[in-house]
Amino acid sequence: MDQQFLRKLLNQISVSGCEESGQKVLKEYMGQYADEIRSDEMGNVICIANPDSPVRIMLSAHADEIGLLVTRITESGRIQAIERGGIIPATYPGQKVQILTGKGIVYGAVEGYRELYKKNDLKAADLLIDIGATSKEEAARYVALGDTIVPDTGMRELINGRITARALDDRIGVFIIMEALRRAQEKGCSAGVYAAATVGEETTKNGAYWASTRIQPTLAIVVDVTYCTDYSGLSNPAEAGDVLLGGGPVLCNSPIVVKGLNDRMVECAEKIGIPTQREAASRLSYTDADQIHFSNQGVPTVLVSVPLRNMHTAAEVADMSDVNGCIELIAEFVCTYIDNAYKDARVLCAGGTCLARTEAERRSGSA
Repeated sequence: MDQQFLRKLLNQISVSGCEESGQKVLKEYMGQYADEIRSDEMGNVICIANPDSPVRIMLSAHADEIGLLVTRITESGRIQAIERGGIIPATYPGQKVQILTGKGIVYGAVEGYRELYKKNDLKAADLLIDIGATSKEEAARYVALGDTIVPDTGMRELINGRITARALDDRIGVFIIMEALRRAQEKGCSAGVYAAATVGEETTKNGAYWASTRIQPTLAIVVDVTYCTDYSGLSNPAEAGDVLLGGGPVLCNSPIVVKGLNDRMVECAEKIGIPTQREAASRLSYTDADQIHFSNQGVPTVLVSVPLRNMHTAAEVADMSDVNGCIELIAEFVCTYIDNAYKDARVLCAGGTCLARTEAERRSGSA
């Protein structure tokens, strides 16, 4: 794993709908590994290995993060904003922030005082951001309406192989699918692998739909984060199951997920000695899997998640052993998919086209 690449990804400001900064870093890094890189009008970036293969396995993770969008500058030069995605407004007062502008990063501080901390229904519109300006005119020389705002935090290494940062949801997923593509190449994968860093998941999930309709995948592996149940403040673990930090990749029992693909993931994990965990969802997964599953004529989908503490805060926590487990598991799955699919007609003819069989027969010389 290239943790410098991860750190650089996490340092970017890529609020939902404005993901250009992180996507630029991604394209620069993956240019040396991918056989082909594609992008679209929405800003998705798709890195491809083996583009000539009739089998197209989509790996999807969202590149956007939650944050704020500048809507107003007050007469005194304070910045006001609305939320982009599911922020927790109570985590912002008294914190330092970064504002991504057309001229670069401007730093600010969110006003914080005792009465504000006591407010039960705090909203993004209640926040005032001080950039040091003394008037509306002065502030407007530095910040414009539509600029995006995130907490001013960076990645920090904790003990026991754990890290903390903002935007691990889901920049860690983007890191995983790109490293899984690299690892699959090292293992001699012959299937087409389409690692898609999608936009807009935290707001509309439009990026996943656009990417899937253009890739037309045989199947999709979606990588996102999920709530740990091993820290305080969460709801009853009986609702979704026990998920432990450091316990390994999490597979989801959801109506969105093809059970046969979950079973394949377990087989691959057991083969290479990776522990897995299970979570449950009664309906949708509330990830990009929900859009991809219903795209095209229906896409067989499996969800692999990274256990995460403190989700949607400036100090999310992940375990790098879980990250490495996801990378190795996905690489093993895509490298063995063609041979395994040849044995299973249910997955073999996904979407009405026997792409996996065509590839398996071609390799065996019987096509």
